Amino acid sequence: MALTKRQKEFLDFLAGFLEKNGYCPSYEEIAEGLSLASLATVHKHILALESKHYLKRGFNQSRSLEIASRYYDEQRQHRQAPPPLEIPLLGRIAAGVPVESLAGNDTVSFADFAADPNTYALQVRGESMVEDHICDGDYVLIERAATARDGEIVVALVDGMETTLKRFYKETGDRVRLQPANAAMQPIYVPASSVAIQGKVLAVLRRY
Repeated sequence: MALTKRQKEFLDFLAGFLEKNGYCPSYEEIAEGLSLASLATVHKHILALESKHYLKRGFNQSRSLEIASRYYDEQRQHRQAPPPLEIPLLGRIAAGVPVESLAGNDTVSFADFAADPNTYALQVRGESMVEDHICDGDYVLIERAATARDGEIVVALVDGMETTLKRFYKETGDRVRLQPANAAMQPIYVPASSVAIQGKVLAVLRRY
Protein backbone atom coordinates (compact mmCIF):
# COMPACT_ATOMS: atom_id res chain seq x y z
CA MET A 1 0.00 0.00 0.00
CA ALA A 2 1.25 3.48 -0.82
CA LEU A 3 2.34 5.91 1.86
CA THR A 4 0.41 9.07 2.54
CA LYS A 5 2.32 12.35 2.50
CA ARG A 6 2.19 12.52 6.32
CA GLN A 7 3.39 8.92 6.68
CA LYS A 8 6.33 9.67 4.38
CA GLU A 9 7.19 12.70 6.54
CA PHE A 10 6.96 10.48 9.64
CA LEU A 11 9.41 7.94 8.21
CA ASP A 12 11.77 10.63 6.92
CA PHE A 13 11.86 12.19 10.40
CA LEU A 14 12.63 8.83 12.02
CA ALA A 15 15.38 8.06 9.50
CA GLY A 16 16.95 11.50 9.92
CA PHE A 17 16.85 11.30 13.73
CA LEU A 18 18.33 7.80 13.72
CA GLU A 19 21.15 8.80 11.36
CA LYS A 20 22.00 11.87 13.47
CA ASN A 21 21.72 10.35 16.96
CA GLY A 22 22.28 6.65 16.49
CA TYR A 23 19.03 5.70 18.22
CA CYS A 24 15.31 6.11 17.55
CA PRO A 25 13.37 9.07 18.99
CA SER A 26 10.87 8.66 21.80
CA TYR A 27 7.18 9.17 21.14
CA GLU A 28 7.48 12.60 22.80
CA GLU A 29 10.35 13.59 20.50
CA ILE A 30 8.39 12.42 17.46
CA ALA A 31 5.35 14.45 18.50
CA GLU A 32 7.51 17.54 19.01
CA GLY A 33 9.53 17.07 15.84
CA LEU A 34 6.46 16.64 13.64
CA SER A 35 4.19 19.07 15.54
CA LEU A 36 1.69 16.32 16.29
CA ALA A 37 -1.13 17.09 18.69
CA SER A 38 -0.73 14.10 21.01
CA LEU A 39 1.09 10.83 21.68
CA ALA A 40 -2.07 9.06 20.53
CA THR A 41 -1.50 10.52 17.06
CA VAL A 42 2.07 9.22 17.11
CA HIS A 43 0.81 5.78 18.10
CA LYS A 44 -1.77 5.87 15.29
CA HIS A 45 0.91 6.59 12.68
CA ILE A 46 3.12 3.82 14.03
CA LEU A 47 0.29 1.29 13.83
CA ALA A 48 -0.49 2.32 10.24
CA LEU A 49 3.16 2.05 9.20
CA GLU A 50 3.47 -1.32 10.91
CA SER A 51 0.48 -2.59 8.93
CA LYS A 52 2.21 -1.42 5.72
CA HIS A 53 5.44 -3.14 6.78
CA TYR A 54 7.52 0.04 6.98
CA LEU A 55 8.08 -0.10 10.76
CA LYS A 56 8.80 -2.67 13.43
CA ARG A 57 8.65 -2.03 17.18
CA GLY A 58 9.25 -3.74 20.50
CA PHE A 59 6.36 -4.21 22.90
CA ASN A 60 5.79 -1.13 25.17
CA GLN A 61 9.21 0.37 24.39
CA SER A 62 9.17 3.95 23.16
CA ARG A 63 12.68 3.82 21.63
CA SER A 64 12.40 0.40 20.03
CA LEU A 65 11.20 1.51 16.59
CA GLU A 66 13.01 -0.04 13.65
CA ILE A 67 12.61 1.18 10.08
CA ALA A 68 12.11 -1.76 7.76
CA SER A 69 14.34 -2.29 4.72
CA ARG A 70 11.37 -1.56 2.46
CA TYR A 71 11.66 2.17 3.24
CA TYR A 72 15.38 2.29 2.41
CA ASP A 73 14.88 0.25 -0.77
CA GLU A 74 12.26 2.69 -2.01
CA GLN A 75 14.49 5.64 -1.14
CA ARG A 76 17.31 4.19 -3.24
CA GLN A 77 14.99 3.53 -6.16
CA HIS A 78 13.71 7.08 -6.01
CA ARG A 79 17.23 8.53 -6.08
CA GLN A 80 18.22 6.30 -8.99
CA ALA A 81 15.16 7.10 -11.12
CA PRO A 82 16.14 9.07 -14.23
CA PRO A 83 14.87 12.64 -14.37
CA PRO A 84 11.94 13.37 -16.69
CA LEU A 85 13.00 14.38 -20.19
CA GLU A 86 12.64 18.11 -20.63
CA ILE A 87 13.77 20.54 -23.31
CA PRO A 88 14.06 24.32 -23.14
CA LEU A 89 11.02 26.45 -23.93
CA LEU A 90 12.84 29.37 -25.54
CA GLY A 91 9.87 31.65 -26.15
CA ARG A 92 6.86 32.13 -28.41
CA ILE A 93 6.82 32.04 -32.19
CA ALA A 94 4.49 33.99 -34.45
CA ALA A 95 2.33 32.07 -36.88
CA GLY A 96 0.90 35.29 -38.25
CA VAL A 97 2.78 38.59 -38.50
CA PRO A 98 6.40 38.16 -37.32
CA VAL A 99 7.00 39.22 -33.71
CA GLU A 100 10.06 39.65 -31.55
CA SER A 101 11.31 36.32 -30.14
CA LEU A 102 12.36 36.37 -26.47
CA ALA A 103 14.28 33.61 -24.71
CA GLY A 104 12.98 32.27 -21.39
CA ASN A 105 13.92 29.76 -18.70
CA ASP A 106 10.88 27.46 -18.93
CA THR A 107 10.97 23.87 -20.13
CA VAL A 108 8.49 21.53 -21.82
CA SER A 109 8.57 17.76 -21.27
CA PHE A 110 8.65 15.56 -24.37
CA ALA A 111 9.12 12.17 -22.74
CA ASP A 112 8.21 10.35 -25.96
CA PHE A 113 11.15 11.86 -27.84
CA ALA A 114 14.78 10.87 -27.48
CA ALA A 115 16.91 13.40 -25.62
CA ASP A 116 18.79 15.59 -28.06
CA PRO A 117 20.71 18.80 -27.25
CA ASN A 118 19.78 20.11 -30.69
CA THR A 119 16.05 20.28 -29.97
CA TYR A 120 13.98 22.94 -28.26
CA ALA A 121 10.32 23.96 -28.00
CA LEU A 122 8.34 27.01 -29.04
CA GLN A 123 4.73 27.92 -28.36
CA VAL A 124 2.74 29.03 -31.40
CA ARG A 125 0.86 32.30 -31.53
CA GLY A 126 -1.44 32.96 -34.49
CA GLU A 127 -3.46 31.05 -37.08
CA SER A 128 -1.28 31.12 -40.18
CA MET A 129 -0.35 27.42 -40.01
CA VAL A 130 -3.77 25.94 -39.20
CA GLU A 131 -4.02 24.02 -42.49
CA ASP A 132 -0.89 22.14 -41.42
CA HIS A 133 -2.68 21.39 -38.12
CA ILE A 134 -0.50 23.80 -36.15
CA CYS A 135 -2.85 25.97 -34.15
CA ASP A 136 -2.62 28.91 -31.78
CA GLY A 137 -1.35 27.70 -28.40
CA ASP A 138 0.29 24.53 -29.73
CA TYR A 139 3.88 23.65 -28.88
CA VAL A 140 6.25 22.77 -31.71
CA LEU A 141 9.36 20.67 -31.23
CA ILE A 142 12.21 22.20 -33.22
CA GLU A 143 15.45 20.70 -34.45
CA ARG A 144 18.22 23.29 -34.71
CA ALA A 145 19.20 23.77 -38.36
CA ALA A 146 20.75 26.48 -40.50
CA THR A 147 19.39 25.27 -43.85
CA ALA A 148 16.12 23.88 -45.16
CA ARG A 149 14.68 22.26 -48.25
CA ASP A 150 11.71 23.66 -50.13
CA GLY A 151 8.45 22.88 -48.38
CA GLU A 152 9.86 22.29 -44.90
CA ILE A 153 8.28 24.09 -41.94
CA VAL A 154 10.95 26.28 -40.42
CA VAL A 155 11.69 28.84 -37.76
CA ALA A 156 12.79 31.81 -39.86
CA LEU A 157 14.54 34.85 -38.41
CA VAL A 158 13.70 37.87 -40.59
CA ASP A 159 16.02 40.90 -40.67
CA GLY A 160 17.81 39.66 -37.57
CA MET A 161 14.92 40.72 -35.32
CA GLU A 162 11.67 38.84 -35.88
CA THR A 163 10.88 35.13 -36.08
CA THR A 164 8.02 33.37 -37.76
CA LEU A 165 6.90 29.80 -38.41
CA LYS A 166 6.28 29.13 -42.11
CA ARG A 167 6.95 26.73 -44.97
CA PHE A 168 10.20 27.66 -46.68
CA TYR A 169 10.61 28.04 -50.46
CA LYS A 170 13.43 29.46 -52.57
CA GLU A 171 12.25 31.82 -55.29
CA THR A 172 13.98 33.12 -58.42
CA GLY A 173 15.96 36.31 -58.13
CA ASP A 174 17.54 35.46 -54.76
CA ARG A 175 14.26 35.69 -52.90
CA VAL A 176 12.65 33.49 -50.25
CA ARG A 177 8.95 32.80 -49.84
CA LEU A 178 7.69 32.11 -46.33
CA GLN A 179 4.38 30.41 -47.03
CA PRO A 180 1.55 30.30 -44.46
CA ALA A 181 -0.76 27.28 -44.31
CA ASN A 182 -3.89 29.40 -44.29
CA ALA A 183 -5.68 30.29 -47.50
CA ALA A 184 -6.81 33.61 -46.03
CA MET A 185 -3.20 34.83 -45.57
CA GLN A 186 -0.61 36.00 -48.06
CA PRO A 187 2.95 34.64 -48.28
CA ILE A 188 5.90 36.70 -47.10
CA TYR A 189 8.53 37.48 -49.75
CA VAL A 190 11.94 38.61 -48.52
CA PRO A 191 15.51 38.69 -49.88
CA ALA A 192 17.37 35.48 -49.06
CA SER A 193 20.04 37.53 -47.30
CA SER A 194 17.37 38.79 -44.86
CA VAL A 195 16.36 35.31 -43.69
CA ALA A 196 18.23 33.02 -41.31
CA ILE A 197 16.90 29.50 -40.74
CA GLN A 198 17.03 28.65 -37.03
CA GLY A 199 15.34 25.26 -37.01
CA LYS A 200 12.87 22.83 -38.55
CA VAL A 201 9.66 21.44 -37.07
CA LEU A 202 9.87 17.86 -35.80
CA ALA A 203 6.55 17.50 -34.00
CA VAL A 204 3.53 19.32 -32.61
CA LEU A 205 2.14 19.01 -29.09
CA ARG A 206 -1.38 20.19 -28.33
CA ARG A 207 -3.06 20.50 -24.95
CA TYR A 208 -6.84 20.46 -24.71
